[in-house]
Order: sequence, then structure tokens, then C-alpha cells
Amino acid sequence: MALEHALLVALSERPASGLELTKRFERSLGFFWQATHQQIYRVLARMEADGWVTVEVVEQEGRPDKRVHTPSAVGREVLAEWLATPMPVEAFRSEVAVKLRGASYGDRATLLRHLADARADHALRLAAYEQMETEQFPDPAGLDPGVRDRWLVLRGGIRLEQFWIDWITEYLTAHGRD
Repeated sequence: MALEHALLVALSERPASGLELTKRFERSLGFFWQATHQQIYRVLARMEADGWVTVEVVEQEGRPDKRVHTPSAVGREVLAEWLATPMPVEAFRSEVAVKLRGASYGDRATLLRHLADARADHALRLAAYEQMETEQFPDPAGLDPGVRDRWLVLRGGIRLEQFWIDWITEYLTAHGRD
């Protein structure tokens, strides 16, 4: 997947300026696909040059004009083609897993403290995801397909955070901690 595909998804949900897209990205897609605002602006410019998005210039009082991006017909076709391609199995690449495996060769006590901190971070993220679910999706059974997709991705994030908490807890417990 390229950042372009993530941006096409976000813009398909709702057209946006670069700033609006960056803020939305940080609150949603950014939980599982990282990009800086510079990367987003650079890719948006390339997408415009390639004809994947159209831009409407909106005048603003006392501020620079806002450029609102919308997927073009070409961009919608690119997104549809990408969505139709087979997905590779997600590779599990984890620094945590390597550190756990190598813990016997270093300072396990320090690693255990870092793991306890990591578990606390995952617990905070889990709580934030669960709050988002409660606030944004109070009635999952009544969601239209597009909103249901967003809810299911959030559910995946909740399950992933629970996985990390459970796995770290198992490791800590096996080594006599918490």
C-alpha cells in the first residue's frame, strides 16, 4: 500500500484541504498508517499532477485560499483497482518480539520495566479506541456499509491493542511480574 491509497480512501469519505486531511489522518487512518504533514502535502501535489484528485480553490476571509481535494474519475479508478488487488499476508515485524526473544542475553529487569510501560501505553490507546467506539458508533447494527467499514477497522484496532496487552501481560506474569 502507498500513502496515495490511504489518502484516496480518506478523500473518498470526505473531500478536504491538506490541513483538514492531515488532522483527520491523525485522528483515524494515522492509527495504522503513519505519515507526516509534509508527506501528505507532497503526495497530494503528486496526486493532483497525476490527475488522481481535482482541486477546488475556496476563498477565505483574512486567510490564504483553501485548496479542497476530491478524488477524480481517474483517482476513483486507481482506488478501485487497488482495492481489487489481492492482499499479501501482513508481515509481523516487531521489535518487542525480538527483545523478548533476546531478553536472556541482557538486562531482563530493565526490559520488564519497559514492557510494563508499553502495556500501560497500549491500555491508554485501548481506552481511547473504546471511547471512540462508544461515541461514534453507539448503534453498530444500524450502520450503513461505509460507516460499518470504519467501525470494523476501529474494532480491529481494539482487538490489536487487547492482543498487545494480553501478550505483554503473559510475558510479565511468566517472569514473576504483575
